[in-house]
Amino acid sequence: MRIFITGGSGLLGHRIAEIALEKGYEVYSGYCHNHPSAGKPVKIDLSNPVSIFETIKDAKPDVIMHTAALTNVDKCEKEKELAFRINVEGTKAIAEAVRKLNSFLIYVSTDYVFDGRKGMYREEDETNPVNYYGHTKLLGEQYCKDFCIARTCVIYGAKPASGKVNFVLWLIDKLRNGEKVRIVTDQYITPTLNTNLAKMMLEIAEKGLKGVFHLAGATRVSRFEFAETLADVFGLDKTLITPSKMEEINWVAVRPKDSSLDTSKAVKLLDEKPYALEKALKVLKEEMS
Repeated sequence: MRIFITGGSGLLGHRIAEIALEKGYEVYSGYCHNHPSAGKPVKIDLSNPVSIFETIKDAKPDVIMHTAALTNVDKCEKEKELAFRINVEGTKAIAEAVRKLNSFLIYVSTDYVFDGRKGMYREEDETNPVNYYGHTKLLGEQYCKDFCIARTCVIYGAKPASGKVNFVLWLIDKLRNGEKVRIVTDQYITPTLNTNLAKMMLEIAEKGLKGVFHLAGATRVSRFEFAETLADVFGLDKTLITPSKMEEINWVAVRPKDSSLDTSKAVKLLDEKPYALEKALKVLKEEMS
């Protein structure tokens, strides 16, 4: 199988590339700013939709994993034109390229397509984003409906990616240095280990499964509970974790209060099941050692 990954140097894209190479697949890692360390690097600019087909066609991929996006929620709120160009027009161009090449597409979407009023959202639940990032990702979904849409939630992993440290690495670093951290108790999520997500996506590619899938961790927790469990698994001082409320955080964009995802469809159809939080954190610890 020949795979083209957009966002090949990112937290998810890089892990997909590593695992796909271990399976013996041919991997092209699309990137914009940060050179990928796995797969054949290919420069791709999602903010220039006209160039996208020309960039991808030479690779002749069987599958395109569209993991790249402008994911900074507050930046999307402040720079709406840029967010629309990358997340909507870029995705439309990717989907059109997939059709021209007769390939298969997995589009990575987000829990932020939901308003967060109920939580444990199923694939068929009504979408209603409360911020512009969620709005652009939902608009991107409309171009990918005849392929696979993989919604996920709070991805974390063992290594920094694209020059950025994910929530888990940031928290471990703070606690190891004896620094106090404020974590919200009233935002609920289903945090997702990138290794688990990458394996689920590769299985979907291998089986050619279409439709919407919620691919996330199996455990619904508050951000605060997530932080405390992480501290327990890594043997860190959880008394440094101070409870806070969402309203106290100086965010530009509104966040959904409970955007946790129900992963029962993935459990039913995939051999690679969504990990419970304890298992995911133990795998993470092994990967970091």
